[in-house]
Amino acid sequence: MEPIDAQHISEPGLIVVDITAADEPTARAAMAALEQHWVTSGIGPVRREPGAPGVKARIYADTRRRPGASA
Repeated sequence: MEPIDAQHISEPGLIVVDITAADEPTARAAMAALEQHWVTSGIGPVRREPGAPGVKARIYADTRRRPGASA
C-alpha cells in the first residue's frame, strides 16, 4: 500500500483505516460498515500480498461528518 500522505490526516477528524481480513467479502463488509457511520472514500480495492495471510484494504474517513449530512 502507498504510504500515508500528510494530506490524508491534515486536520483533526480525518483518519486512514488499514483493514486486514480473512477474505474479500469480509474486507468489503468492514468498509461498508464504516461508510454507514462516516463520510468515507468508499469501498475500495482489496489486495492480496504474496505470502501473507488474508487480504488488505484501505479506507479514508472524515469522522466529523455523517453520511447524508451537508458539507
